[in-house]
Amino acid sequence: LLVTPCILHDELVSCVGWTTADELYSCSEDHQILNWNLPTSETSIVVKLPDDLYPVDLHWFPKTVGGKKQAQAELFVLTSTDGKFHLVSKAGRIEKSVEAHKGAVLAARWNYDGSALITAGEDGQIKIWSKSGMLRSTLASHGSAVYSVAWGPDSDRILYTLGRQLVVKPLQPSSKVIQWKAHDGVVLKVDWNSVNDLILSGGQDCKYKVWDSYGRLLHSSSSHDYPVTSLSWAPDGEVFAVGSFNTLRLCDKTGWSYALEKPNTGSVFSLAWSADSTQLAGACGNGHVIFAHVVEQHWEWKNFIITLTKRRTMQVRNVMNDAVDVLEFRDRVIKSSLAYGHLVVATSLQCYVYKNWNTPLIFDLKEGTVSLILQAEKHFLLLDGAGLYIFSYEGRLISSPKFPGLRADILNAQGISLSNDTIAIRDKSDEKVILLFDTLTGKPCGDGKHLTHKLEVVEIALDQSGPSNDRKIALIDKNRDLYLTSVRHIGREPKICKIGKTLRGDLFVNHGLTVWYYPSIIFTDKELLQKTLLTKDSSDFSRAPHILSFVGTLVTLRRGDGSLVYSNVLPYPALLHEYSASARWEDALRLCRFAKDQSLWACLAGMAMANRELNTAEMAYLPRVQYIKFIKELPSKESSLAHMLMFSGQVQEAEATLLQAGLIYQAIQVNIDLFNWERALELAVKHKTHVDTVLAYREKFLQRFGRMEMNKRFLQYSEGVEVNWEKIQAKIEVELSKEREKAANVSVRTSLATRR
Repeated sequence: LLVTPCILHDELVSCVGWTTADELYSCSEDHQILNWNLPTSETSIVVKLPDDLYPVDLHWFPKTVGGKKQAQAELFVLTSTDGKFHLVSKAGRIEKSVEAHKGAVLAARWNYDGSALITAGEDGQIKIWSKSGMLRSTLASHGSAVYSVAWGPDSDRILYTLGRQLVVKPLQPSSKVIQWKAHDGVVLKVDWNSVNDLILSGGQDCKYKVWDSYGRLLHSSSSHDYPVTSLSWAPDGEVFAVGSFNTLRLCDKTGWSYALEKPNTGSVFSLAWSADSTQLAGACGNGHVIFAHVVEQHWEWKNFIITLTKRRTMQVRNVMNDAVDVLEFRDRVIKSSLAYGHLVVATSLQCYVYKNWNTPLIFDLKEGTVSLILQAEKHFLLLDGAGLYIFSYEGRLISSPKFPGLRADILNAQGISLSNDTIAIRDKSDEKVILLFDTLTGKPCGDGKHLTHKLEVVEIALDQSGPSNDRKIALIDKNRDLYLTSVRHIGREPKICKIGKTLRGDLFVNHGLTVWYYPSIIFTDKELLQKTLLTKDSSDFSRAPHILSFVGTLVTLRRGDGSLVYSNVLPYPALLHEYSASARWEDALRLCRFAKDQSLWACLAGMAMANRELNTAEMAYLPRVQYIKFIKELPSKESSLAHMLMFSGQVQEAEATLLQAGLIYQAIQVNIDLFNWERALELAVKHKTHVDTVLAYREKFLQRFGRMEMNKRFLQYSEGVEVNWEKIQAKIEVELSKEREKAANVSVRTSLATRR
């Protein structure tokens, strides 16, 4: 943090609030409201408040909702010690004063769209007001002061302090209230971030804590020297700031500390972030207003390390030859991303795309509040308050997906993923649903049906390699189970397969780091999945590790204490994927023989079966060689394809393939082999063939287990059908001969066509 203390107030500064990313208002007990203009370093008096008005809290009306500017945006609410709150214009005129509480109004907050205002007072009451200042309801009434209050991400719940406890109260009267002991002293400040859905609290026990929205503790700090008097989430949810006596701390969202500053300011009573999450302002007890800027951020990709050294300056270092380049920008850097050989930098007004460090591609931004940059190999995504946009690395706008209920202000990296051909977004209105869009058009993928999971989804990730028709998406649900499914599933329900369990964040299980060399094998042979895993012991990574990146063979992790740790995986699985994608099966076999690794053979077996490469599969598969040989000897391609689908557990698809090819008997026999007796009889009756075959096999099956026929349908048909095994065998032979003859004719026609 670059911290700059400024003093112009004569008394304690009680609250601060940003009007724009470059303009701040501050209120003090000297009854003045000051306007701070950062680019010009000018400060002016907005208004001199009445002598009996002592300000406590300030909150600006939301400027935009869903990218649209609000008509009432040039207005803020100001609370005071006399039990009133005041609606004040940007020019400093008090538009309305409302008697709200007995005693001081300690906190006031607008909800995200500005349709409601909540206040909390010394009288222990929490009240909800309309945006014009009309009382709607008294949400709660307690016997002790409520020091701080915050809205939930969807504005349907309220978080507030109650002595040593925190309370989450839904606005719906019938909904359950969550209440828990949070600190050993009185809780003084709370904040609830709309992007990451995490709660922050600080109290007189000199600690700050991070909680999830259910009240589960995620991080508790060590005890500070003085009580925590202020705290605030950055709007993008990546960091938060904590203020105390002569202390300002910047922390990661997981709780560990990036920076600790010791300005001579007295207690920091209020903290406020600019909308772009790069600047912080604090209201201090000795009359100072402090300004802080986030610097020294790092980005890594292969042999490059990039550091934000100043607000408008980046340093690029090549660790291979120690060469250093300096990048200068016209405006303040807000967000940056480095991947796939490109650096994308968003400043307050422009976007810079670097492929080499001398000649960036530059284009203007509509909004100055880019909150997220995601990169794929061919293009990148920018997210701001108005929406999300896909750009090529040449700066051309490709698409801008839109859907009902889109709230770009609360999307984060866990809820959105980008690949070369697909954008996946977790639906905030129904977190079981994943919205899938085509990157080039911005329209829903395939038949327009989105992906629906049985539980709420916590995190999603698209794979970054392979063809678009084989695109996969991984998801972690609220039970911390990991699932895999296909993105393209036109005309059928997607098969969502579980590949891991008891996950604690990213790809971590209880026993350490797990790498899936070929997760798609779950669709081919789930029994081989465990043989394709690499597991590393958790003792190498300490408590609560988090995956930052996985590039090539290098996995970068962040420990719970903020330190970085690196782990390597073998290069062979990546080579095997490359050989499989280019159908170099001989090279793949040579690699497996050279590496002598069982997990590689398992991967190759799955890849070969997925690509219908039976010769390679026969050499890689030990457990099912006989079945693969049987598939290879089948007379027609349709039969081979059907049995390969059965091999992968896709019985319905196998049956449909046979029926479409006119192989009725083979479709019936598939169901007989799987003991799907009713389906076999249904097919035989429908196509008026081989009813006696089904009855014969059914009778043989029951005799083997000494059972009597109880099924009414089988009893009905057995009365009028004679079972003669000799006739049945003859009919089966005729069917197989027809199939062989048909396959031979196809082969001859193909050969003649090739010669021509």
